[in-house]
Amino acid sequence: MTARIPTVLRPEHPSARALSGLVEEFGLDYRGSLDGIEITGVTLSTDDLHPGDLYVGMPGAVSHGAKYAEKARKGGAVAILTDAAGATLADSSGLPMLLVEAPRTALGAISAWVYRTMEHPPLLFGTTGTNGKTSVSYLLEGILRQLGLVSGLSSTAERHIGDLTVVSRLTTPEASEMHALLARMRESEVRAVVIEVSAQALSRNRVDGLLFDVVAFTNLSHDHLDDYADMEEYFQAKLALFQPDRGKRGVISLDSPYGQRVVEESRIPITTISATPGVEAEWMVEIVEETAAYTEFTLTGPEDRTLTTRVPLIGWHMAANGALAIVMLVEAGFELEAIGQALEPSEDNPGGGIDAYLPGRTERISGDHGPTVYVDFGHSPDAFEQTLQAVRKVTSGRVIMVFGADGDRDATKRHEMGRVAAEYSDVLVITDHHPRYEDPTSIRATLVEGAALAASPSDVHEVSPPEQAIRAAVQLAKEGDSILWAGPGHQDYRDIEGVRTPYSARDEARAALLEAGWA
Repeated sequence: MTARIPTVLRPEHPSARALSGLVEEFGLDYRGSLDGIEITGVTLSTDDLHPGDLYVGMPGAVSHGAKYAEKARKGGAVAILTDAAGATLADSSGLPMLLVEAPRTALGAISAWVYRTMEHPPLLFGTTGTNGKTSVSYLLEGILRQLGLVSGLSSTAERHIGDLTVVSRLTTPEASEMHALLARMRESEVRAVVIEVSAQALSRNRVDGLLFDVVAFTNLSHDHLDDYADMEEYFQAKLALFQPDRGKRGVISLDSPYGQRVVEESRIPITTISATPGVEAEWMVEIVEETAAYTEFTLTGPEDRTLTTRVPLIGWHMAANGALAIVMLVEAGFELEAIGQALEPSEDNPGGGIDAYLPGRTERISGDHGPTVYVDFGHSPDAFEQTLQAVRKVTSGRVIMVFGADGDRDATKRHEMGRVAAEYSDVLVITDHHPRYEDPTSIRATLVEGAALAASPSDVHEVSPPEQAIRAAVQLAKEGDSILWAGPGHQDYRDIEGVRTPYSARDEARAALLEAGWA
């Protein structure tokens, strides 16, 4: 079952907690009377208020959340958590106020207490890295289901609670939303939860109050330098997940140079994995077969334990993601043999291997004839290189790429995105993505400049808007060619001057194929 995203997924039957108990538990200063007041939820948004909520007024980039205290009261809030500045703004609401120095820092622990999420927690798995977080998360969840567990997922693309699926807004939701989600999962008897953890989630306290059973690191490459001063600061944000207050055990991929640094600077027990020949790791991944339908691999670990299986995706990097998911389960206490049995061919999964659908991750949306078209979410130079190489291996003809770059996001990677795209494709179509408030013409010009830096540049075309770009690519393509449309992936909108315009790359690509006469 798939649903459009609600404001926040919350428990359907929340248990009330005394406001005085919260004050006592955390030793909070407060104003007003606490007598008889009970709270059933926590929210940062007046658009998400439920009767009985604790409203959190935090300082923001534009205004202070506490200025909306009166609106919160009218929406059903029974108390406010804020700082000293917010207390002055919220005083006229008449609601009791709990005072903390930094509301965002306090939010995770307080939300965990309100929703009781850590009293009987499920198995918690967290994955971070520049690329591969979503793929590892979906593959891990797929294996959990094959093992017979009711599972939950929080990823860039979707949230899953058993069979319920909703579209995500943020890679990692705010701490109050995360704990509400976990409480809802508990009601559905979810036994294991997979969470994609972004660097921003760690920097902005979104996973506070959680202690993961196993955390994993995929890789680190140029991205998000609009949020972080440099690669070192970006790395340190990721490293925070490998501390005793965040995770119990870690699995580190050594397939990027930063992996070894995580090993050296982690403060929790870790194991290592690599799919790179010549790299020494405790678990090694060897690619057995690559086809357009799957990638088969052998995972070998300590004491010569081995497992040969496959992922329903192209590319060695996707096999590495699947192997990383398996090792995370082993670190959580699952037997490798049991995992292998769960991945054997069955009536529901005739080919065997990890049974998972990854929306917008090298997702093939074309038929059996004509060019093969993949839609992908990759939006960094490293992701482009890995995916283009994977497409090349299963393509008999030319590789055609379509892509654009985000506006109002890390502009320092645009030249390298253009260069890599031109270097590894035969035909390149540069177009628009989410321009936001930037001039899309200027963004495309920078990408074209980058493409010209390639040592052996492809045939470059500039086509706007993207609806026309994918049609131009299909018109250029022949039987046996492959088209990779990178960037939009699973997303169902384009951000144009702050407006989320409905838009589906998958639908546009299918329409382009039909218009060109390909079934």
